[in-house]
Amino acid sequence: MKKPKWVVEKEQAKKAASAETVWLFGLHAVRDALMNPAREKLRLMVTKNASDKLAEAIAASGMTPEMVDPRKFNAPIDKQSVHQGAALEVKPLNWGSLTDRAISSDDRPPRLVLLDRVTDPHNVGAILRSAEVFGAQAVIGTRHHSAPETGALAKTASGALERQPYLRMRNLADTIIDLQNMGYIVLGLDGEAEETIEEVLDGKYDRPIALVLGAEGPGLRQKTKETVDQLVKIDFAGGFGSLNVSNAAAVALYAAKPKS
Repeated sequence: MKKPKWVVEKEQAKKAASAETVWLFGLHAVRDALMNPAREKLRLMVTKNASDKLAEAIAASGMTPEMVDPRKFNAPIDKQSVHQGAALEVKPLNWGSLTDRAISSDDRPPRLVLLDRVTDPHNVGAILRSAEVFGAQAVIGTRHHSAPETGALAKTASGALERQPYLRMRNLADTIIDLQNMGYIVLGLDGEAEETIEEVLDGKYDRPIALVLGAEGPGLRQKTKETVDQLVKIDFAGGFGSLNVSNAAAVALYAAKPKS
């Protein structure tokens, strides 16, 4: 019996995804990936200087690096990349399911960051760093129209990509509904909202909370606004009401952090 077209396409997409590899670059990103036992590592290219600086991480990884002349660093990465003489080919990390990450393993009320079409890898990398600092369970984007795991994202994250879960779900609205069914309060950040994060969360800091941020310019999509529990704003001092999305994520995570 011939398989339906949609089944064939789904199998092909899954096979293509499993075959995908990512080239990480820069000393911090490469070192943290080498030290991460959960990261499947395929090929390491380093200059002598980078090899010396990464000696401990290379030994821990068990990899045999390819030594490259710094004047002829030919790893398949963008020529403008600040690679610092180190490039590592890896498989993307598998952080498991939404449920795996949304359910807290301790008594601390969980926090999540959801991204609505945030495509700039530098912004996502910076958000991963903030999420790690503030103890968020995960950063969640979408499979399409969001920044994939790339060398640029990893370098901006400065190692956080290896430790901070980054999931990409099929549909953001469905993900929000799933979280609401798990007991999450889902708040969408919108500069035109009437109430601040602190006002809405007063007396609710012990609840699981997810913060949804949109891309700079367009902000949250209408469907997202309609699906979240409430729209909130960051309380600004003075007349400046706009932040880079990565800065907004950091401020929002601080405002929503559990009270001790």
